Amino acid sequence: MLDKRKNLAWLILTRLIVVSLFLASITYFNIRQPDLFPHQMLWNVARLIIFTYGFSIISLLLIRYYPSIISPLGYAQIVWETLFVSILVVITGGITSTYGFFYNLAIINACYLFGRREALYTASFCGIIYGLILELHYFGRLENLGLLRELGDLYGPNHILSLMFTNFLAFFLTAILTGYLAERARRSESALKEKVVDYEDLERVNSIIVSTLDSGLVTINSKGRVRVFNRYASELTGIDQQKAYDLELAEIFPEIDIEYYQNNYQERKEICYTSKNGVKKILSIKTAPLSDKDGNLLGAVIDFKDLTEIRAMEARLKKTDRLAAIGELSARMAHEVRNPLASISGSVQLISDSALVPASEKKLLDIILRETWRLDNMLREFLLYSRPVTPEIIRFSLNALISDLVSLIKGDERFAAVSIKNAIMDDVDICADHDQFRQVIWNLLINAAESMDSGGEISLYADIQKGIVPSSGKRLLNLKISDSGVGISKKDLELVFEPFFTTKAGGTGLGLATVYRILEAHDFLISVESTLGQGTCFTICVPIPENI
Repeated sequence: MLDKRKNLAWLILTRLIVVSLFLASITYFNIRQPDLFPHQMLWNVARLIIFTYGFSIISLLLIRYYPSIISPLGYAQIVWETLFVSILVVITGGITSTYGFFYNLAIINACYLFGRREALYTASFCGIIYGLILELHYFGRLENLGLLRELGDLYGPNHILSLMFTNFLAFFLTAILTGYLAERARRSESALKEKVVDYEDLERVNSIIVSTLDSGLVTINSKGRVRVFNRYASELTGIDQQKAYDLELAEIFPEIDIEYYQNNYQERKEICYTSKNGVKKILSIKTAPLSDKDGNLLGAVIDFKDLTEIRAMEARLKKTDRLAAIGELSARMAHEVRNPLASISGSVQLISDSALVPASEKKLLDIILRETWRLDNMLREFLLYSRPVTPEIIRFSLNALISDLVSLIKGDERFAAVSIKNAIMDDVDICADHDQFRQVIWNLLINAAESMDSGGEISLYADIQKGIVPSSGKRLLNLKISDSGVGISKKDLELVFEPFFTTKAGGTGLGLATVYRILEAHDFLISVESTLGQGTCFTICVPIPENI
């Protein structure tokens, strides 16, 4: 319906333009040669054109306000155009009129509005009307309209029959040709609309698929400029999809050698990518050249996925397996060593208590006892590390636990020159084993104090992420314990949680390993950041249920 309204409106507007040009041409020639057209004829033509203007304006108003009568109104336009040409032919000389070709416009318009059948009907109607005008003129029936019979006698019946036949043939040929062309145009338009719909559906489906992929998808042209940049790629790189369009790929991924990838299929490989905010990620990428049907290179398709968390998880699993093996070995060794160590300690104690032992030898025995106690403490740490107690989860205040610890360690000489800043909020509760978590904080505070020989500051603070942890359905509390100590080198940073690794003289290397083992049993995560000469920061990630 909308197309018919539009087509009919365009037809009426076109008619107004043609009529206006016709009026302008007659006026121009009449000014150049005043005697060219009779005055009565000009007046009749002017009235006909004025009436046409009125009919056209009324039709446009009906189209706008009464869309239900589009088809009858369309037929009325064809009838009026036929009558308009017929009246124009009568006004301008009947047999001698040169405007009979205007009938073809009515036929073309009928085909344009309705189709081939209506075009043939209009051609027949035009032929009948035109033939009737010529016949009436020849027999003198139109003398009262200014068409003299003498003109008919002057041309003769053969000329009139030839004129009628020629115009009839032109009318029907116009109807047939325009009908054929109109049908072809309609079929082409219908096919084009179907293709457009198909392409729109395909584009919509393609857009949905690309935007919802759980991997990055980027396409580039032959010049290496971005064309497609999906949602995953935007979130990973921090670059908006609109801003990424037409950027050179090297500006986003300098690690990708695009000239090679544009010409070669590439198996998946891993690259190190540094985001705009300086975060390093491990990406798995696969690329393939993008060509047209003739094999001409159009660009490349790049598929990538962030493997940073997966690789970190693999590293944690490997570390857990290694620590478990070391823990089992430690437990067996501690068990085997502790029994004879107890025997040695007891025997030395008995000898030392004897009155027959000289004072100088008692000093040596005291050294032996002190070292056996030290070994026993070390073995106790071994056992604690290798056989962690299953956590008894309770809810408690994190700030209260840390405040108690801070009060307790004030008398420890290792904290004499150290200030502790507790910035934990009062309303933060966590669910964990109270004693084991207390030991974690204690070990981390001791480790921080021992890294500051000349004193310094230890800060404890926490923040709760607004997002939800996907794996647990909980919020995430980040508890940070930072110091202003000597820091840890990059080489040692990866080994700090390994058992028996220590940089301290006399250290066992089990303090941070025990921390890691306890947090692992709680399904908590711990990470460390450090810069030599600037200090160290340990971060414990604690999931918090929604009801806390």
